[in-house]
Amino acid sequence: MFLILPFIALASLLGKVRGGNITFYFLRLWAHLWFPLVGIWVRKIHQDDHEKGTFVYTVNHRSYLDACIAVKVMGLPFRPLGKIEMKKIPFFGFIYKQSVVLVDRSSAAGRSNSVREMMYMIRQGISVLIFPEGTTNETDSLLTPFHNGAFRIAIETQTPLKPVLYLDSGIRFSNKKMLDLSPGRCRILFLPSIPVEGLTMSDLPALKEKVFNIMYAALKEHSEYTDVVLGQAS
Repeated sequence: MFLILPFIALASLLGKVRGGNITFYFLRLWAHLWFPLVGIWVRKIHQDDHEKGTFVYTVNHRSYLDACIAVKVMGLPFRPLGKIEMKKIPFFGFIYKQSVVLVDRSSAAGRSNSVREMMYMIRQGISVLIFPEGTTNETDSLLTPFHNGAFRIAIETQTPLKPVLYLDSGIRFSNKKMLDLSPGRCRILFLPSIPVEGLTMSDLPALKEKVFNIMYAALKEHSEYTDVVLGQAS
């Protein structure tokens, strides 16, 4: 990442929208080089007929590797929601804050600010990526309960949701074994988008449950994923 740092510093002068979009092209270049070097091959599996457009991506979260995967595979332009604490990391923190919408989960004001910024990005034609579980799932459940943020943003901006599943990231890089990065495949499953036209906030609980059930059922279909991930969690 030191190699792309000067270019990201220059891009940051162009503002959050244009500069952020340029930043992601450099990050994608980094990802295309880094994954082969560590012996991980990424395979995209589409059940969505390669849909194009602006989406609220909802993605399961099993590993710190998920952020790297997003840089490599998600349709550009997009912005992920990320923890504000990460910007304190030297050098990486600068790149991080140029490429994500920061959220301070310790305060209601911080959470509200991040929601407003994500809605602004959507209105600029930029997709957003949210891990609706809120943090990495280290339990023995395929998914942990979803938070409301992604569904609120989708309804308020009338932007379709797109569920995406990272099937192998928890196997390649477990949060419980931070130095144990294992080579192998990393499959990304893109599910069909879920329209939200005409929905209101009163529909949010049903929409959240619908997306949860769709993602849970798709994870359960991949029995080899279920066996390995739940085995690690327990």
